Amino acid sequence: MNAAPADQIRLLDVQALDVRLQQLAHKRRSLPEHAEIESLTKDLTQLRDLLVAAQTEESDCGREQTKAEQDVDQVRQRATRDQQRLDSGAVSSPKDLENLQRELVSLAKRQGDLEEIVLEVMERRESVQERLAELTERVSAVQAKTDDATARRDAAEGEFDAEEASVEKERELVAGTVPADLLKLYEKLRVQQGGVGAARLYQRKCEGCHIELNITEVNEVRAAAKDEVLRCENCHRILVRTSESGL
Repeated sequence: MNAAPADQIRLLDVQALDVRLQQLAHKRRSLPEHAEIESLTKDLTQLRDLLVAAQTEESDCGREQTKAEQDVDQVRQRATRDQQRLDSGAVSSPKDLENLQRELVSLAKRQGDLEEIVLEVMERRESVQERLAELTERVSAVQAKTDDATARRDAAEGEFDAEEASVEKERELVAGTVPADLLKLYEKLRVQQGGVGAARLYQRKCEGCHIELNITEVNEVRAAAKDEVLRCENCHRILVRTSESGL
């Protein structure tokens, strides 16, 4: 393949722009905010799971407390009715009076036991509510950190977007001045060679593989026509000659 020396040098400009795009893509992937957001999101998920569990437990305690208070109220009402019957004198039979008094004692004990249950449930519910408040605060704090990291990531990516758009536009303009067959070869080699399809020959060394040409290879390059498109014997990339090739 043949191409004017100026076209081959412009291919190096295309390569430089492609390298810049690769660097920008790497920087985008390497933003510290990515790992930060991932870690915070994991923490947030765990905290939200704990929060839901605490909310469920608090709701269960609330129902349990309501039920226990209703039980106390029922026993209290029954004891009140029995006490009113006793005080009214309507019960005259000694046996009935004894049974009524015995029931009042039993109801008093039952009420005391139920009130202990209510107190225990209230204490447990208060503990859950404290944990619920703490978890709510922690979720809010981690969410705020996540929002901040996300905003920083988005701002950084916005800068990358702008720079990439500028580089891509410049690349399109420069690539448009390179002969189609030369550009096609370059694109093929760039895919095969990890993003570098053309390299400068600098001081007898290929800047693609960084291997210095031996004397035989140097003589072959010297003898080649100026418009001949050369390939590095080691890495097979397009080898572009310049005034600094050391020939």
